[in-house]
Amino acid sequence: MIEHLIPILAGTLGAATPLIYAGLGELVAERSGVINLGVEGMMLIGAVAGFAAAVETGGGAGAGFLAGAAAGTFAALCFAVLTMSLAANQSAAGLALTIFGIGLSAFIGQHYVSHSLPGLKPVALPLLSSIPLLGPVFFTQDMGVYLSFVFFGIVWWVLAKTKLGLMLRAVGESPESAHALGFPVFAIRYGAVLFGGAMAGIAGAYLSTVYTPMWVQNMSAGRGWIAVALVVFATWRPGRLLLGAWLFGGVTILQFHAQALGVRVPSQLLSALPYIATIVVLVLISRDRKLLQLNLPASLGKSFVPGR
Repeated sequence: MIEHLIPILAGTLGAATPLIYAGLGELVAERSGVINLGVEGMMLIGAVAGFAAAVETGGGAGAGFLAGAAAGTFAALCFAVLTMSLAANQSAAGLALTIFGIGLSAFIGQHYVSHSLPGLKPVALPLLSSIPLLGPVFFTQDMGVYLSFVFFGIVWWVLAKTKLGLMLRAVGESPESAHALGFPVFAIRYGAVLFGGAMAGIAGAYLSTVYTPMWVQNMSAGRGWIAVALVVFATWRPGRLLLGAWLFGGVTILQFHAQALGVRVPSQLLSALPYIATIVVLVLISRDRKLLQLNLPASLGKSFVPGR
């Protein structure tokens, strides 16, 4: 039993890693009051940029992560200019960004279809990797997985323990009041959105350079939408988002192990399981309005224009 359980749990962390990156970025953006539905597009832009950089420079996943973060940040900047400087509708701009990202990544990626990368090898942390069950699962992973833990700790600490986190939450609750108190509302929202774009770009780069180290058109396969749903599932709390990402990662990885475990289920149904789980979870959460409203930023999706 254990010999089957360990690869499933270890694979769950890898499958959850892009969701953690993208989900943390979207959570920060939404805590500032901005909802960006372009996560899927930013992930694809980051994926193709990261893969191209890794192939052209020979710098591997490290170069891919940097290029993915830069590409995701630039895409988020375009979204920020439209929604904050020009006060465009956030939902419409996010959907447009996703459509643009799908098309742009397909156009650029056609030149890299035949290429592949070595990816990242798992790194066993001394002493910790020898802990029964937990060691092979949590402490024998690639550096991309470990980096996601670092980002989770930073986001949690900033939101819960710092003045910047307090200002971010204040802007998300009432930008008018925050502006009256002298908080730089636009700067905070711009920073949150750009951080979200960088994280989505890293999520995409992880997919193309580590998790599936080759270019496949539309390779995010809806993970950006799942990341947006995860933020709601987590009621805008980083700890719950991490657990939710592991849950969806587990559902994703089970489809690869189900047949080996003797589960006779059509492969098409297994492939649809993560998306079915997303719908079920959102339906269940939407029924509990008190839970949904618990940490919902009051100004989420609302443009802020000083003087209005």
